Amino acid sequence: MSSTDPFVKVTPEPGAPKPDPIVVAHGVKRQFGGLTAVDVAHFEVQRHAITALIGPNGAGKSTFFNLLTGFDSPQSGEWTFNGHSLAGVPSAKVARTGMVRTFQLTKALNRMTVIENMRLGATDQVGENFFAALVPGLWRQREADITAQAHELLERFKLYDKRNDFAGSLSGGQRKLLEMARALMSKPELIMLDEPMAGVNPVLTESLLDHIVELKAEGVTVLFVEHDMHMVRRISDWVVVMAQGKVIAEGPPTSVMANPAVQDAYLGAHHDTDLPEEL
Repeated sequence: MSSTDPFVKVTPEPGAPKPDPIVVAHGVKRQFGGLTAVDVAHFEVQRHAITALIGPNGAGKSTFFNLLTGFDSPQSGEWTFNGHSLAGVPSAKVARTGMVRTFQLTKALNRMTVIENMRLGATDQVGENFFAALVPGLWRQREADITAQAHELLERFKLYDKRNDFAGSLSGGQRKLLEMARALMSKPELIMLDEPMAGVNPVLTESLLDHIVELKAEGVTVLFVEHDMHMVRRISDWVVVMAQGKVIAEGPPTSVMANPAVQDAYLGAHHDTDLPEEL
């Protein structure tokens, strides 16, 4: 690691404190009946870095995402974004703080066009106010700005030619691109991607990887769940490993994948993940 690497002095251990965390979670526990799905003692995400959250199927990764973003509520725990508590904050308000997410199964509104889906992702829409909507002069310029921003993102994600097509007509990979592009309409500080490569063909996978790296270069923090270890190794600055709801390891990609606890978690679980040759 170089001297400019924010992780150069971070101890590779579960719950390791980071020099400039954008997200801090402590004591987060979620149970479903007698099953403990998430039991995270401490977790931090370093600002302006790409962090991968990995683990066998059923490790609790997506549930943890849901808890952090207000789509589910834990029995206990606290977590902050930019130093502000998000415990009990609904998902829509979480997104307005600058922390947005995508889903394992895409949430595109199939009967709306691509450009309409994009416009929905923008914040500060004056026309959503009933009284302001009655005065076109109050919202027309903002609508024009939103449309221009949407066009720019669609160009970047190579979806501009599809802007007037129904979202439901897109391929699975294109819907993943649309969901990521729509998330960027809110100009987030942190984007959380839940299995962004799942079901995506190799060509679009390369495109998605390039976009994730570009986001970091633009100052956006990225936290993503992924099963493809080769992709994790390729783009991640730091890797956090979950198993049975707990964080069992953290560190740079290479050292994490050589960690005996990580090997035991994967090789001792029934799952469909292809591990790297090193494991």
